[in-house]
Amino acid sequence: MAPRLRAVLFDFDDTLIDWSGVTQDWREVEAERLSRVLRFLDQRMSPSRIKLEQLVERYTQRTRAAWMIARANLRAPKMPLILQETLTELGIDAADAFADEILRAYDWNVVPGTVVFPDVIPLLNELRSRGIRLGVVTNSSQPMSLRDCELREHGLLPYFPDCRLAAADVGYLKPHPRIFHCALERIGVAPEEAVFIGDNPIADVSGALDVGMRAVQRLNANDASLSGGHPQLSSEGAGAARGHPCLRSLEELPALLDDWYPDWRDGNA
Repeated sequence: MAPRLRAVLFDFDDTLIDWSGVTQDWREVEAERLSRVLRFLDQRMSPSRIKLEQLVERYTQRTRAAWMIARANLRAPKMPLILQETLTELGIDAADAFADEILRAYDWNVVPGTVVFPDVIPLLNELRSRGIRLGVVTNSSQPMSLRDCELREHGLLPYFPDCRLAAADVGYLKPHPRIFHCALERIGVAPEEAVFIGDNPIADVSGALDVGMRAVQRLNANDASLSGGHPQLSSEGAGAARGHPCLRSLEELPALLDDWYPDWRDGNA
């Protein structure tokens, strides 16, 4: 018997959420957050001698170094740990004791300029109306407990009640199989019953294919087939070679699902 479609899992950034409208430099975004951390520490402890510029610089350096290592071994960086280690390095010996409060002061929130892609909500409504289970799996160094606020502010949280996973929580980055297996276990489906959608041909598509899922690559404005960039990202490049489709709009997904799972619209997932 052919498998039924029971779940569709999504990458988060540049798949559900469009970051192309963000104009702030990332260091500016971090400076705002880290300034709140310093204010909290000054209130709870004696005023520190740490300058904001110093904290931003060391935190940025540590974050970059952690990601360089992670890309080699696929062990996920953990933003709260990086922040704690930076503060300890700069002389805040009690940083560990205030870890939760420091994270609340840091106050991760929606980055101005991010929006939901216009094709996302209609697709989620269609899938949900057919009884398809939905999940989010992101290569984020922030735990999902922080990133949930973005889903909430963007109106997406109700669509993903059962499966929201960040690499920081699982310990591994896509394309490592562990993060995909964790998502499948959480949502309660077998690999052949699920489709993964993401913008990265290696992390999202190859990772999902390697664990037995079907996979779809979302093409964005900076991808080769749209802008003449690297051929690996085009529908004529590595994607087609591995046999996965590349879509310019999620509006195209239902027709593709009709080919893969002819009875998926029956609502018996």
